[in-house]
Amino acid sequence: MLVMNNITKVFRTETVETHALKQFSLTVNEGDFVAVTGPSGSGKTTFLNIAGLLESFDDGEYTLDGRSVKHLNDKQLSQLRNEKIGFIFQSFNLIPDLNLFDNVDVPLRYRKLSKAERKERIEHSLDVVGLANRMRHLPSQLSGGQQQRVAIARALAGNPLFLLADEPTGNLDSKMADSVMSLLEDINQTGTTIVMVTHDLSQAERAHRHIQVLDGQVTEQQLSKPELATVNA
Repeated sequence: MLVMNNITKVFRTETVETHALKQFSLTVNEGDFVAVTGPSGSGKTTFLNIAGLLESFDDGEYTLDGRSVKHLNDKQLSQLRNEKIGFIFQSFNLIPDLNLFDNVDVPLRYRKLSKAERKERIEHSLDVVGLANRMRHLPSQLSGGQQQRVAIARALAGNPLFLLADEPTGNLDSKMADSVMSLLEDINQTGTTIVMVTHDLSQAERAHRHIQVLDGQVTEQQLSKPELATVNA
């Protein structure tokens, strides 16, 4: 599904070189649920950006669904990102003056899908997250947890191979965070692969695997749910 071997990423200015990732290697299997943690500046955000094809890397090899991304041009990367990856952001990134239906529709408009197929996908994904009866509401009419559910629906509507979640519970209170995590667990159990960056260790323990990153390298891997990790290996 996702294989990174010895990925290196260096940010350079006129006076400073910052090694964000150093010989970073990670394999994520189909159906897996992987949580990535680490202190600020550890490289986890850079990893997420590279995994999501939002950022290039300097050395190493990254294979996504059996295809090397190293020499793809911007158009090819955009197409691969749009077809294979669903993004969930900490700040939801919903468009405030669009209702839920139209928010979920936005990325689908780039897929050249028929109006009928888009409608079917939107309604199904909003139903999955429990908001089908609110699809004509605006984001401002929802709680934070509900807004994050809309963001998850938007990601799911594209039928991605895997979801990349960047601190998906970071802006939520504990009750809403637990609800969103339960939803992600349910989605994963249907076969969707999830890679989640989080600062919350209790949330990380709910994934199959817990990856710890420090100074741009994977320092530890733990099986949070060994029986599930074995099934999905």
